[in-house]
Amino acid sequence: MQETQNFLRALAILCASWVPWTAMADQDVAIEVMSEYLMFQEYESGIIMPQQIDQSIFESVHFIDTRDRAQFEAGSIPGAVHIEWRQILDRLEEIPTEGKVILFCNTGSLSAQATFALRVAGYENVVVLQSGYQGWRENAAYRPE
Repeated sequence: MQETQNFLRALAILCASWVPWTAMADQDVAIEVMSEYLMFQEYESGIIMPQQIDQSIFESVHFIDTRDRAQFEAGSIPGAVHIEWRQILDRLEEIPTEGKVILFCNTGSLSAQATFALRVAGYENVVVLQSGYQGWRENAAYRPE
């Protein structure tokens, strides 16, 4: 139990630098909000695997590339919008609130942080691409020519 509380406190402190409302909110309130979020999430909620992205899914979702500009310009999932992971909360007006939104980076680690921040902020339609752009290039069920 103590390890969980320490983890949540560390997470709240980390998120305080991302989410403006947590910077002003009492730390215990921030921890409670994140704890409630974590308690009610299914194991695989918030993620999608490249193998799940068939043509119908590909054509119905919004992709957000959270890598840096140089990586984005070197190649990305066709149609992806570029928003670096650290800027995600500063650019909320660019995140669709309707339909599925898939965030990705190279492997999924940075985009997972951005996805978590958005989900705690109330965006239930966002998921992280497990294994990222590399996984999509290697294992996606559909890749447009």
